[in-house]
This record gives sequence, structure tokens and C-alpha cells, in this order.
Amino acid sequence: MRFYLSSYKLGEKADELKRLAGSGKIGLITNALDFVEGPAKTESNLRDLALLESVGITAEFLDLKDYFGKESALLGKLNSLAGVFVRGGNTFVLRQAMRFSGFDSAIRKIKNPAFLYSGYSAGVCVLAPNLRGLAQVDNPNIFPYSGIKETVWEGLGLVDYLILPHFKSNHPESPAIDLEVEFCKKNKIPFRTLSDGQVIVL
Repeated sequence: MRFYLSSYKLGEKADELKRLAGSGKIGLITNALDFVEGPAKTESNLRDLALLESVGITAEFLDLKDYFGKESALLGKLNSLAGVFVRGGNTFVLRQAMRFSGFDSAIRKIKNPAFLYSGYSAGVCVLAPNLRGLAQVDNPNIFPYSGIKETVWEGLGLVDYLILPHFKSNHPESPAIDLEVEFCKKNKIPFRTLSDGQVIVL
């Protein structure tokens, strides 16, 4: 699997994102924003879709809610795609959607070794082994889905450190990132900061 991990939106290496995506279709996962209601959410998601298309990436919405309890169907869908782009929002809400849909298991069973996992903010934070360093910014006690009232602290574990986006950036969450850095240092949690514009490519 390949990774394109941005602090905010596409970051400063959009050409590299397009190269990694190739000519295949990318699934845009927007579930990190499922706690938001009304047209603001729809408009924000459409802007992210347009942003991908503006750099020549073919994308479609991939709503994990459609696959709750249907991991096999989700795996089939993921195998039909060249990759995913996972947008920002609340990391803990996103993690719930990934657990309910079986995404956390399905992502490890994809046949294509060149499958691209890309995204920004919450979409990259969720890759860590554990999410406890994120509670300074994201509320871990938001439960938009019926049947779940327990915070999922375990991350996907696809990278071995916690990514802290918006570090020293012109972003409303940036001051709280300093608190997350201190929490990670105090609790010996491996982490890496990203300022808006910066990207990790693995």
C-alpha cells in the first residue's frame, strides 16, 4: 500500500498525489464530518470532491455508512478502486465509521499492492496505533451512529506513530496542537507534526 498524508486538503505535492492515484478511480470518504448536519456538510464535501477533480483525479463518494455490517461488500468496493482519499473532521467519528463498516479489517485485505491511502487531518490521524493523543483537539465523545456509545481509542495501526496536523499553521486548531505535542511527549507516544501544506509520502 502507498500513502499520501497531508496536513490540510491536498497539500503542496498535488502532482505527486495525481501520480500515485494514476488513472483509476478514488473513493472519497467523508465520514469524519458525519457529526455535522445540514448544507454546510454537503458543500464542504463537494468542495473536496472538486479539489481532487481539479488536479485530474477521478473520484466518487464512498460513504462507509452504506457498508455498516457489510465488510465483504466494502472489500469488494475497495478492490474496484485505485485508492481512497479520507477527508478531515472528527477522528473519533471517522474511527467509529471504520469500525462499524469493517474498513479497519478490509483495508488489510486489498489485493492491489499499489492501492493508495490518502487524505488529510483526521483522515491521516486515524492511521496511528492509538488515538489517545488527539483528545486535546477532537471530542472523543461524539456518537452520531445508532448502536455505538463507546469511544474507539485504537487506531488503524497502518503507521507506527501519531500524525499531528495543523502544527504552527494558520488554522483554528493550531494552538491546541501544541497541547497534543506536550501530551505525546509526556506519555511517550511516538508522533510527527505536520504544518499545513506539508505532506508525508510513504
